[in-house]
Order: sequence, then structure tokens, then C-alpha cells
Amino acid sequence: MGAVVTGSAGTGPGERQLNGPQTTGRDYHDLSQPTFSRTTDLDVAAPMRDGVSLLVDVHRPVSADRFPVLVSASPYPRQIQDLGAPMGFIEAGATDFFVPRGYVHVIANVRGTGGSGGEFGFFDGQERQDMHDLVEWAATKPWSDGNVGMVGISYFAMTQLEAAVERPEHLRAIFPIAVTTDLYEAANHHGLFSSGFVSPFLTMLGITARHGDRLWRGPVLNAMRHVLEQHWLHAKFATMDGEAAITLMRWATKLPYDAHPWDDLWQDVAVDHPLRDQWWDERDLTALLGRVEIPVYLGCDWDNVPLHLPSTFAALDELTSSPEVRVAMLGHHGLAWPWESLHIEALAWFDHWLKGRETGVLDGPRIRYVVPGVDQWESTETWPPPATQIHEFALGADGILGAAGTPGSREFVTLGEGLNRRPAKPTDPPSTVMWETDVLTSPLDLLGDGEVILHATSTASDTAWILTVQDVADEGDVQNVTAGWLRAGLRNVDERRSTPGRPMLDCRTFVAVPIGEMVEYRIPLVVNAHRFPAGHRLRLVLTSDDQSDDVPAIMGFRHASVGTSSRNTVLSSSRLLLRIRDPRP
Repeated sequence: MGAVVTGSAGTGPGERQLNGPQTTGRDYHDLSQPTFSRTTDLDVAAPMRDGVSLLVDVHRPVSADRFPVLVSASPYPRQIQDLGAPMGFIEAGATDFFVPRGYVHVIANVRGTGGSGGEFGFFDGQERQDMHDLVEWAATKPWSDGNVGMVGISYFAMTQLEAAVERPEHLRAIFPIAVTTDLYEAANHHGLFSSGFVSPFLTMLGITARHGDRLWRGPVLNAMRHVLEQHWLHAKFATMDGEAAITLMRWATKLPYDAHPWDDLWQDVAVDHPLRDQWWDERDLTALLGRVEIPVYLGCDWDNVPLHLPSTFAALDELTSSPEVRVAMLGHHGLAWPWESLHIEALAWFDHWLKGRETGVLDGPRIRYVVPGVDQWESTETWPPPATQIHEFALGADGILGAAGTPGSREFVTLGEGLNRRPAKPTDPPSTVMWETDVLTSPLDLLGDGEVILHATSTASDTAWILTVQDVADEGDVQNVTAGWLRAGLRNVDERRSTPGRPMLDCRTFVAVPIGEMVEYRIPLVVNAHRFPAGHRLRLVLTSDDQSDDVPAIMGFRHASVGTSSRNTVLSSSRLLLRIRDPRP
């Protein structure tokens, strides 16, 4: 049963205005216009090859014609994707933008969630098969013209790549923004369990999965929709970012939920599989991306350091068989929650590949990016941009980041759990150590990867290395730029795949740290772009425990303690390597 709805979202007069940047600075033409009313078919069963059905909502134009289909799928409640609340679960894209412009928008719940049959497998091989079958199901319906794309961010982006590696016949193009391809690296930052995100994430999945239409389409949520549609309130979501979304998610984690399978999955992630093993390999798409033979539009924001940013660039490297790969990298507040950014960009993309229109979306270099602090679109054909080079900073014993470090060492202490020493006492040794450059006399543009080559000793057989690069203004304001993490026992580097500034760690074998002996660690920093203005300083912060609020943690992603106490000593032969734009014209 469907209900006809009028109105549309976008940037035109009389439309509900979308938050966030809508284009990457290109001029588009021949874009589909909002000429259709829309109707919705609720709780439609889409059968999979094994007889299990996924539940979907079908939002389509009011017309007897057939239209291209945009599929969005995740474990998040499909019923609230139009709620408009600043939540990390509202990520399928604005239905009221796409449908009036001549697209069917199918929003599905993956297996074991939102009333869909079967059991949730968390990005496993079964889910990949289901995404293939869902695309093919959508292609054969009476409202479909057989051309299928996929759209959405975060988990909705992950299911796009899941489908693409299975190569369904009717999938023509995808638009995965803020993707994760490697679940191990999302949940375990080189062996450090991302407890600040994974635990509330799985809890929220458990909470939301048990509810159906009675809640999500009940009077309370319907009233909330009406309130959140008010322009003045909706506009306040423009600066809601990933950190805000995660904070809201944590508020709700005290609600009850079914233990199975959510606690089982938590145990798999947090307890049973600390190393990269077969369980994680099944949930790693990276090596499969070479199978993708359709156009892919990737994107992310530079703030998304702990979760989606690494996979965005890993996917760019691995999509070697795709006929066209485009990238958009957004600046601060680039991805507002609910996701409404880049809808004009997506329309230009799908109008080109699904409707055959020459929209201009392929004009110019394939990678377009904002450098925070520059606030303008730049472009390059390759990443990193060619006018960059690795710059080396020494970690001096005097706390200076410079060309040649003052000889010596610096030390800090981490206090493991079980010592009955929380909070730390004033007499305790410092738990963090930092280095800073002198005041910059000219701007410094970070554009690409980085690493810390750490020469250190420890009094424990295992510890954590947690690094944050910061921009420090002359008035003392501090901005976190990027970060790197490593469990010391998982330090083995794949030298064959590594380059200066970009070490690759396999995390498959634990090797105890020789107590008191100097060990070299190559710790990758997450790829980023940032301008450090003249008059500012670049700071590097190192700790072995980020549970305290006094320790920087980007987007609030903190880690489970390694659990051992140690005195860690950093030698002045350590180096910070960053890819810097050549300042010469």
C-alpha cells in the first residue's frame, strides 16, 4: 500500500534545503529535475537465493513508467531513514531528493535486522551474496527499467562494495561515501581494540534490530518527523558530524536488547579474534576490489580518521578494474548527519551512468579535495598529489620537532588495570609525552600519508603506541589532525608492500617485546590533508593509554587498554615522516 507524497529536497527554490556541500565545484548540466510525486510500498519481501527474505521499502515516482533504481542496504532501521534526526543511522540518502527526480529508492534491511529473515553475519560472505540478489531482484520489478545503482554512506557504502565484488548483471554504478573495506582495521587499530566505537555500535544494532513498524512508524516517531522537518531546526544539523552522531549513539546504549547474536559478535570482535585471522579475512573486501568492473564514486571527510578514511584510500588503490573511479574529499563538517551532502554530485553521477546524460561529472581530474584551512576545491589525477614529498622531523630529547633532534631520550609511564591507581596521582610520572615544532614561518600543507619511526624501550612485553598529530595555534587552541596506532606485539611490517611514509602491518603474528631492549616500530598515520598556517606549531602526542579524557582521541574513538604497566622510553633517533606539499611555485 502506498501513499502519494509531494515535495522534494535539494537546492532549488521551494525545495527542502539539504545540509552540507552538494558539489565538488564542477558546473553540471542536463540534470534530472524534480517533476514527480512519490509513493511508497512498505515491508516488501525480497527473496534471496536460499529462501530467506529481506524486508525493503520501495519509494517510487507516481507514474506508470519504469525508472532506474537506487538501492540502499544496511542493518539500520529502514523505517527511520527519513527521520531527519542527527543520528549516524540515517545514512541512506534523501529519498525526497532522488524520487521526484525520476529514481526508485529501495531501502533494505540486511539479513537478521529490521524484520529481515536469517541471522546477521556482520559483513560476511552471506551478506555479499544477499547484496547481489537484492540488486537483481530490484532490476526485475515492474517499476524498474533494469538499471540499478547503489547509494549511501558508512554501512550503506559497505554494502555497495559487497554487491560490486559479486558483480550482479544489472548493477551499473555505485556511490559509496565513507566506506569501510577492512573490518579488522575498523575494529582493531593495528591490534588496539576500538572500544569507544565498536561496543556502543553493536549495542545499538541490537537495540534497533529488535524493533519493527510498531515503534519506527508509531505516533511518537511520526510526530518527531514533523518537528524535524521544520527548516530552522533542520538547518541546525548542518554541523552535526561523526563525533556528534557517535555521542548520540552512546546515550542510548543502556536500553535493553537481545543478547544473541549481538553479544556473540562483540565477543568475536573484542575477545576471540585479536589477530587478523580467517574470521577477519572473510570480512575484508580489500583484496576483492579488483573484481569490481563498474564505475565507483568514493568520498569521505578528512575528520573521519579512526573509521572510514583509511578504507577510502585503500579502495582507491585496489579498484584497478573499474572503468571510472572518482573521489571527493570533504573538509570540516563535510558529512552532516543525517547524510545529505553530495546529493547533486550523486545525481550527476547516476544521471550519467543510469540515464545516459552528459552531466559533466567526468570533467577534470578524477580526485577533488578540500584542504582544511584553504577552503577551496583542488584537484589531482593521482594521490598523493605529485607536488609533494616526504618531510622528516626528529623527535628531540628536548621536546622539539626539528631537522636534527637533541640527543637523548624521553620517557612516560602507563599504569595498567588492576593497580587500584585510578585516577593518577600528582606524583605519578607523566602518561603522555609530546614534541612540537618551532612557530611556523610559512604555511605547511600536509597532503598524504605519514608514519612515525619509533625507537623505544619498554619495561613490559607488550604495550600500546597511540599517536596524534595536532595543529596548535598561537593562542593555544588545539586541533587534532590525524592519528596512528599500534599494539607493540603486532609490529611486524610487510616490507614488500611498504614504502617510506607508508608502512603496511599484517597483524597476524604476535611477537613479545624484549623487555628493556630498543625496538624499532613503524607506526602508520592515517592519510590526511591539512594546512598548518604560519604562526602555528605542529605537535606530536604519544601515549600508551587513551582512556582518560585528558588524552586526545579523534571523534572520541578510544581503545581498550593493553593491560600491562610499563615505563616506555623514546630515543631521539625516532622520526616523524609526513608528506608535505612542495612550497615552491
